[in-house]
Amino acid sequence: MKKIILSLSLAIGLATTAFAQPELVTGPAISLDKDTHDYGDIAFDSNGACQFKVTNTGNEPLIISGCQGSCGCTVPKCDPNPLAPGASSFIDVKYDTKRTGPFQKSVTINSNAVNTPVKVVTIKGNVGADPGLAPTGAPEKAPVGAPVKQ
Repeated sequence: MKKIILSLSLAIGLATTAFAQPELVTGPAISLDKDTHDYGDIAFDSNGACQFKVTNTGNEPLIISGCQGSCGCTVPKCDPNPLAPGASSFIDVKYDTKRTGPFQKSVTINSNAVNTPVKVVTIKGNVGADPGLAPTGAPEKAPVGAPVKQ
């Protein structure tokens, strides 16, 4: 008898969970497709552009009031127009790939969202060496006409 009651309780619980409606957010709500964009290994002076998709999952217009990079090498651009409920937009981010080595930078997104009014996303990767520079440890060339040391 206990097994039957337990089985019935479990079945009813699963049925009510399967038909449950998602919680409605009152007001604007921000949702992003990712929190981090990983460039991986990227070539020196290559295209450092990426995008973050923003969706308003609330029931009122979402207004992104600003996007700020953590330094001058990270330049975000966000759409200042209100985003209707259910609508999506993109935040474009450009990283200066003329800076070699590993990097991790952030972009702060300010909005009127009730769930997360300040959202921080991250970009990271590793910019390869400048092909125009001599490899480190390479011997320096003597100027033409200079005496050769022996």
